[in-house]
Amino acid sequence: MENFLNENFDVKSKHSSEEALEKWRQVCGFVKNPKRRFRFTANLSKRYEAAAMRKTNQEKLRIAVLVSKAAFQFISGVQPSDYVVPEEVKAAGFRLCADELGSIVEGHDVKKLNFHGGVDGIAEKLSTSTTNGLTSDIDLLNKRQEIYGINKFAEAEAKGFWVFVWEALHDMTLMILGVCAFMSLIVGIAMEGWPAGAHDGLGIVASILLVVFVTATSDYRQSLQFKDLDKEKKKITIQVTRNACRQKMSIYDLLPGDIVHLNIGDQVPADGLFVSGFSVLIDESSLTGESEPVVVNAENPFMLSGTKLQDGSCKMLITTVGMRTQWGKLMATLSEGGDDETPLQVKLNGVATIIGKVGLFFAVVTFAVLMQGLLMSKLREGTISSWSGDEALQMLEFFAVAVTIVVVAVPEGLPLAVTLSLAFAMKKMMNDKALVRHLAACETMGSVTSICSDKTGTLTTNHMTVVKSCICLGVKEVSNDNKASFCSDIPQSVVKLLLQSIFTNTGGEIVSNKDAKREILGTPTETALLEFGLSLGGDFQAERQAVKLVQVEPFNSTKKRMGVVLQLPEGGLRAHTKGASEIVLAGCDKVINSKGEVVPLTEESINQLNATINQLANEALRTLCLAYIELENGFSPDNAIPVSGYTCIGIVGIKDPVRPGVKESVAICRSAGITVRMVTGDNINTAKAIARECGILTDDGIAIEGPDFREKSQEEMLTLIPKIQVMARSSPMDKHTLVKQLRTTFDEVVAVTGDGTNDAPALHEADIGLAMGIAGTEVAKESADVIILDDNFSTIVTVAKWGRSVYINIQKFVQFQLTVNIVALIVNFSSACLTGSAPLTAVQLLWVNMIMDTLGALALATEPPTDALMKRSPVAKKGNFISNVMWRNILGQSFYQFMVIWYLQAKGKEMFNLDGPDSDLILNTLIFNSFVFCQVFNEISSRNMEEINVFKGILNNYVFVTVLGCTAVFQVIIIEFLGTFASTTPLTSSQWYLSVFIGFLGMPIAAILKMIPV
Repeated sequence: MENFLNENFDVKSKHSSEEALEKWRQVCGFVKNPKRRFRFTANLSKRYEAAAMRKTNQEKLRIAVLVSKAAFQFISGVQPSDYVVPEEVKAAGFRLCADELGSIVEGHDVKKLNFHGGVDGIAEKLSTSTTNGLTSDIDLLNKRQEIYGINKFAEAEAKGFWVFVWEALHDMTLMILGVCAFMSLIVGIAMEGWPAGAHDGLGIVASILLVVFVTATSDYRQSLQFKDLDKEKKKITIQVTRNACRQKMSIYDLLPGDIVHLNIGDQVPADGLFVSGFSVLIDESSLTGESEPVVVNAENPFMLSGTKLQDGSCKMLITTVGMRTQWGKLMATLSEGGDDETPLQVKLNGVATIIGKVGLFFAVVTFAVLMQGLLMSKLREGTISSWSGDEALQMLEFFAVAVTIVVVAVPEGLPLAVTLSLAFAMKKMMNDKALVRHLAACETMGSVTSICSDKTGTLTTNHMTVVKSCICLGVKEVSNDNKASFCSDIPQSVVKLLLQSIFTNTGGEIVSNKDAKREILGTPTETALLEFGLSLGGDFQAERQAVKLVQVEPFNSTKKRMGVVLQLPEGGLRAHTKGASEIVLAGCDKVINSKGEVVPLTEESINQLNATINQLANEALRTLCLAYIELENGFSPDNAIPVSGYTCIGIVGIKDPVRPGVKESVAICRSAGITVRMVTGDNINTAKAIARECGILTDDGIAIEGPDFREKSQEEMLTLIPKIQVMARSSPMDKHTLVKQLRTTFDEVVAVTGDGTNDAPALHEADIGLAMGIAGTEVAKESADVIILDDNFSTIVTVAKWGRSVYINIQKFVQFQLTVNIVALIVNFSSACLTGSAPLTAVQLLWVNMIMDTLGALALATEPPTDALMKRSPVAKKGNFISNVMWRNILGQSFYQFMVIWYLQAKGKEMFNLDGPDSDLILNTLIFNSFVFCQVFNEISSRNMEEINVFKGILNNYVFVTVLGCTAVFQVIIIEFLGTFASTTPLTSSQWYLSVFIGFLGMPIAAILKMIPV
């Protein structure tokens, strides 16, 4: 079986090809209900549609760019046709309609843009300001929304409950049983009249409806859970200026005229025009499939929704929103594309297909044997040519039993139990601050053997403060108490230079929020530096207005530095840089001494500064070096900012405490067979100090720097990588290389954390990409499988625990369901062959099917995880899903149940002294009751496949207790009150005790089986 599954049902957990996904669906020829079986799988035709749309977009944009280039040459001589403003637009107070705006940006129409007065002209016609943004007047915003629409994409309408009922009715076997029930009603009423002749038919109809409604309810609840998760996935906030105040807003609240602030890694939220910014590179691959980044500036100001900022930062004016954009149309198509199937879903589809074919064979043989018995008796009696109504009913009952064997034998619930378990886990993980973007990630996390984690914000709190500094070659502590003395010990000219460096060379900003309070925006590192600058008495706005920014090079994790070029008020140009201390210091040849004089950097002062860097790093502080250089007047903004010849202003030490609970989480990972590695861009001494504090770096582990790691040969890496516990000063490509080596060479299942744009390749390469919800960019989140909403390492451990829980829960359910499959098949088949009748009727088998399928999945697939899961090894990547332990339990329990039922069939009448006309009915009721209670107690035994104590934590799972209670209560109702429909009769108390005892006896037998080593 495993070989067959691996050949035909083997898909990857990530990036499976369309061919592989198509292949397993074609092999799944035998499916009772395709609408249900393939409901949560990817809609491949919609994907092809989206790919075709991207190709069209690429062609459109290519033509638009060529046309706009040609337009530049003829623009002076040609006047565009006069544009007439529609009346409703004019009445609302605007002078441009949505269609005209769309044609300008989407068509890259420079001619029209210039005709309307450029970006400023369009802003004016949209009644907005490029500095203050829109006003927050509700009536004006509503008017704007009516004219231009909202920034939301059309989505497929959510299915209602009755759609799920209709889809559940599409089960082929239930439809055949429905026909049987209808014929049974006709023949029965013709023979015995109403209502006596209708009991059998109505019993089957009632059972079908019960199965359909329970199935539909379960599926509907799952769809609601997925809908909630989809909403969470789409939550994106962005910085917007409205009413001259910076504020965070959902991208779905944006309107044309809004001024949006974008930084590296952000997604462009709607079509618009570049207002101002530096070094902007746009990645349009998500929209057009074109991998070459596009430079956006005042000459080429067009920005398209759904594209990403690969570099730089800018301010943009929103012009077109929602379904008027190409991205809106593409998203509407992709929303129906669905999620890729998970490896476990595909594998269990394979198991269901194999068992389904076996079940079909047994059903055909059972029907043939039963019919042969009937035909032989008629041949002996010589009545083959005449058929009575009773014989027709008997033949219908045989057919119904055969069809019901298929119903029970085909474990359609297996792949759907995976979906149920994953939906349940994803919902619970949301509460635990982990948002799963791809279903397969839940499963794969259970197999993770290695976690490569960032330091900043994941292992640490990301609440940074400057606590030490080395200015003018003197090391000082920075605290609230010594601010006055701090400034008095440093020459005023140096303080002025330091404040200029902090406030101009920054990716952060100090703005007024909606409450008119001061707010610092930016990364935690930038925030810490800006707070330091304010504590020294600096004024952010005054410093920014005193100079003119000529060029900006944003921070880049490859260069590990950022820089700006300023035009000074007294004339002349000055460049400021800041970044990794040893890298920036290596580009310095001068330093400011204690008197405030610029002096050459001697070997002695270099050693002193390096010793200071190491000292701060050993105290687990993050160090940054600040430096400046006076530039020649001939410097052009097109030139790169110099990397050498700087004067060192000073070094700051930033404290970022380790998160509470991280050390314990790392210890849990170690006991669970998961290796934790820290991969950071920080100084190696800082990284080692934090790693020791977290319990990551041990005595036999290695800490290495990225540049050294890069130089190693493949042979050296083979011995080195297993020992690496810390990689410092790493570039995104170092992280990518480490992940690739771990996955390919060492066959490990790797989870990687990332927050920056440059982490996307590593997140994509890893088995599980974990993006940070707070510090992560949209690019990183898009490439990730799971978003850690609180940026906490402990949440990653919780995700791993849930991953293991999902896998184990599905194994429990499979063990339980296959046991019922085997017993129901063998009992009905052997009984039909040997006695000519089946002890379990169609109605009874439908009830058993519901116990093991929908209700069994609800009970076992929703077990919450326990701490014990993290004391065992990870789930084997290529192990057999149905393990030897499961086969032992399945075969042992099946043998016991079969022997008990067979004994009851053979000797039951003697045991209970049954005689008279009702003896067969009472015995069959006893067999049915015993069989159901065997399943009830087997369900409890299946809670743990290896441990004898299966009651531990049972009351914590209210779903399990409720399902078990409902099954038992409904079984009593079927036996005592619904006998006419279910072919049962009320039992005596002693018969009830024995039925329940036979079921209960399965539990000690299951406990004995667990002692048998496999």
